Amino acid sequence: MQILQVEGSLTCTYRIEGMKYSTFRVVRDELGKRMVATDPVGAREGNWVFVVSGSAARYAAGDFEILTDLTIGGIIDYWPDTE
Repeated sequence: MQILQVEGSLTCTYRIEGMKYSTFRVVRDELGKRMVATDPVGAREGNWVFVVSGSAARYAAGDFEILTDLTIGGIIDYWPDTE
């Protein structure tokens, strides 16, 4: 799992059937690398989230038939500063 920040939504007018009606979010890591994740939890722009990757992402999406390799697993409300 990774902790990433939601940068915004991604709208796809056309998609393959395996994506069903997934909601997509653009997320970025601490270096600014952007990725797209399915979002079954309703994250908003600016939220810090943890993501699940690989085959576990399909389970986290709530439907194993959704073709994804990155899914938002939860919205982080708080974590202590460890620095």
